[in-house]
Amino acid sequence: MNMPIPEVNAAHSAKDQTRFAALWRPALVQAFVKLDPRQLKRSPVMLVVALTAVLTTVLCFAAGSGVSTGVAVQIALWLWFTVLFANFAEALAEGRGKARADSLKAGSQGLTAQRRRSDGTFETVAAGQLRKDDVVRVVSGEMIPADGEVLEGIAAVNEAAITGESAPVIRESGGDRSAVTGNTRLVSDWLLIRVTSNPGESTLDRMIALVEGAKRQKTPNEIALDILLIGLTLIFLIVVVTLQPFAHFAGGSLPLIFLAALLVTLIPTTIGGLLSAIGIAGMDRLVRLNVIARSGRAVEAAGDVHTLMLDKTGTITFGNRRCSALHAATGVTARELGEGALLASLADDTAEGKSIVEYLRQLHDFVEPAAEQFDAIAFSAETRLSGIDFQQHHYRKGAVDAVLAFVGMQRLEMPAALAREVERIAQSGGTPLLVCVDKRLLGVIHLKDVVKPGIRERFAELRKLGIRTVMVTGDNPLTAAAIAAEAGVDDVLAEATPEKKLARIRQEQNDGRLVAMCGDGANDAPALAQADVGMAMNDGTQAAREAANMVDLDSDPTKLLDVVQVGKELLVTRGALTTFSIANDVAKYFAILPALFAAIYPQLGVLNLMHLASPQSAILSAIVFNALIIIVLIPLALRGVRVQAASAAHLLRRNLLIYGLGGIVVPFAGIKLIDLLLNALHLV
Repeated sequence: MNMPIPEVNAAHSAKDQTRFAALWRPALVQAFVKLDPRQLKRSPVMLVVALTAVLTTVLCFAAGSGVSTGVAVQIALWLWFTVLFANFAEALAEGRGKARADSLKAGSQGLTAQRRRSDGTFETVAAGQLRKDDVVRVVSGEMIPADGEVLEGIAAVNEAAITGESAPVIRESGGDRSAVTGNTRLVSDWLLIRVTSNPGESTLDRMIALVEGAKRQKTPNEIALDILLIGLTLIFLIVVVTLQPFAHFAGGSLPLIFLAALLVTLIPTTIGGLLSAIGIAGMDRLVRLNVIARSGRAVEAAGDVHTLMLDKTGTITFGNRRCSALHAATGVTARELGEGALLASLADDTAEGKSIVEYLRQLHDFVEPAAEQFDAIAFSAETRLSGIDFQQHHYRKGAVDAVLAFVGMQRLEMPAALAREVERIAQSGGTPLLVCVDKRLLGVIHLKDVVKPGIRERFAELRKLGIRTVMVTGDNPLTAAAIAAEAGVDDVLAEATPEKKLARIRQEQNDGRLVAMCGDGANDAPALAQADVGMAMNDGTQAAREAANMVDLDSDPTKLLDVVQVGKELLVTRGALTTFSIANDVAKYFAILPALFAAIYPQLGVLNLMHLASPQSAILSAIVFNALIIIVLIPLALRGVRVQAASAAHLLRRNLLIYGLGGIVVPFAGIKLIDLLLNALHLV
């Protein structure tokens, strides 16, 4: 077990305090700026509270209000306090990302580019003047002015300004590593880049828009919740308006300021004040993962995902399959097999081919021919073979079926001992590669891909949350099944093609499930576009990035698991605080009305279980509680409710027990405590 180091924890605590100090001051200013009705209308509940605060402020100076000026002023102040702290919570959530947005904006200001003219020469222009399909040249030390696709060249790029990772990455033309991001710096060589976005549409622009909470559009879930809150507000408005006729019927009356304050205490102000902050904080957690979402809809969809499709290579396994052993065919010596495998791999520039060469160089002292002495046969996805033609011999290695076809042999004709070894390697989760010279099989190479540690436990947690995991791989079914069993996934899609991926996603969706997947290649684009949550790698192709609704700036496929966790936390947090808020309203209704009507209807005195001192004390205590509870819940809204690996029924019971029951009990205790304090201080 790793024990926490006190010095490190103290340093982190000091850093968090400094960061919070830098955020709360501008957030406090923004709390007043957000009193603008044009901003308040985005939260209908808080708009009602603000209008009520204005009304009570006016009533403070009206004659014959039926309430002492001191109590009226306190009610008005606490109502303004409620609105301001709801604004403060939203501004604080926005402030977390605005600091990063400001630094990103500063980094792009004054940026210039070398744009190619029609005659092939280059001109210096401001980066903001670049348009889609413009071609620019960037050399070592310069900033890449816009998102683009590499047309020519190969270079190392420092993407720290975007990802925070200082280690440079290689970008080159062609393949799945040709996309570059604006505002990153070349640290070597040069690149000729085709711009793929217009101003305002780049990765940098999307990130700035995402982290600036004011530009964040509401998600369908938030819109639906707004409709619910508006409905509850209208219901309680009708309830409050009808209370005055009841009072008149009994020969009494209720002060207008009491009715206005009662309306605020009964409507769902808690979730109304924190709803925007919850959404912004959820998006902020995604940004801190270095993931850009095109909309909040994608984040919420991640929280409702039923099926998670994950590529095997680089996600479930490390992706660096390496040579772990060689097994010679009957009648072939180990040295003869080693020499044949080495020669067949010399022209293979893939990671697997290089690992074979490295492995054999350590085992044997072979004399390797120079490059000009042989004809290279590079590996291709079509032939699935590589090798060389050397001294009138044809050395080849590759996939089992491809090599058998090269030597003119059927699978059933393969020597029994070699066939058993191939099957054993495949069943163990490895990849068998046959080696041959001319028409003679020499043996098999065992390539092994290692499953990432801890991945099985993560899949088990997802399974408890009701999420099925599907491993997608181009491997044969036997190899795929072995790795799937080791990793603990629920299902496998072997020998996957773009058509198979797309068909599987559609099948899952037709069965009523939401699907998430990640990818980086152009062949992943159709599936990424079809998936409810499609996450593309930032270093992948432009086609993949345009098709997906999320882009991972770190290009880490396992990040999809964290995105799902963030989506779950966002939905659970909103649900928990909504439950608490509605339970709060029910509790306050039964806590306040008996005390408020006790003078008019003495029979209701028996329902005044808390024995609140007076109607004035009851109303003021409820208003104070209403404001303070928002303050108490701000940290929870920003941090989010932790999602436990459990069934939906268990999560519902836990939610009702903690936030439902808590929402009923806390107001009774809180209002009574405030009532005692107000009377002890003679404030009523």
